[in-house]
Amino acid sequence: MSTEQYVHGYDPQESSRLHEQAANLSNLLHQNTDYPVDSKILEIGCAVGAQSAILAKNNPESHITAVDLSEPSIAEAKRIISEKGFNNVTFVQKDLTQLDFEPESFDHLFGSFILEHLLEPVEVLRQLKTHLKVGGTVTIIEGDHGSAHFYPDSESAHKVIQCQVALQKSAGGNANIGRELYPLLSAAGFNEVTVTPLVIYLDHSQIKQRSDFIGQLFTPMIEGVRDAALQAGLIDEATFDQGIIDLYRLAEPDGVFCFTFYSVTAKR
Repeated sequence: MSTEQYVHGYDPQESSRLHEQAANLSNLLHQNTDYPVDSKILEIGCAVGAQSAILAKNNPESHITAVDLSEPSIAEAKRIISEKGFNNVTFVQKDLTQLDFEPESFDHLFGSFILEHLLEPVEVLRQLKTHLKVGGTVTIIEGDHGSAHFYPDSESAHKVIQCQVALQKSAGGNANIGRELYPLLSAAGFNEVTVTPLVIYLDHSQIKQRSDFIGQLFTPMIEGVRDAALQAGLIDEATFDQGIIDLYRLAEPDGVFCFTFYSVTAKR
């Protein structure tokens, strides 16, 4: 994956959003990422180390090798891991298609929100599989923008979400990849493929969680593609701005938001 394929950008606001996302969703997304002692774990697309920190905390007696192509992201990840006092993570700046680890070097493979940005996810998975020991496990977590449902409903809000989907598609990615995880892992030759939907449902009984997810995670991510969407002619300015207003409005007392992440596990 080249840096140009990451449509969310690499500014400090995106880095902050990634860390907020990891912290807010850790209980939901990391239900099965505590591995046996002395495991060798390969994390793909580690970005700024938000998920790396959770893996390091969950596996204090194992070692994580975290890979990302972006040099600034790796630098930020190293800073975060050092700041948190973890010493069980090694960072590697490398394209996922050019890894030079020995065959069968790792017990477990972990990736979150990475396949959605890849031009050829099946081919990348096939290559990654060679670095996994026979019987080793893989856990991949992805979202699916087509699963976003909310009340009050808003045509403009749906349109701005579709801008994100369209821009990611034009960059060679797939913002709706969550629904495709089973066929992707199966096509890559993994065994015992199991997909678990991880649904986040937020209403006024979860005021803080709803406010955090709507106000700090989901809507800022969509809002971040505003300039690119307008330049591409995907939407007009008034409709985009109204859609963002309507998404932020979901944090009000009657607002309801539902979104599905998907976690796939499999074995080599």
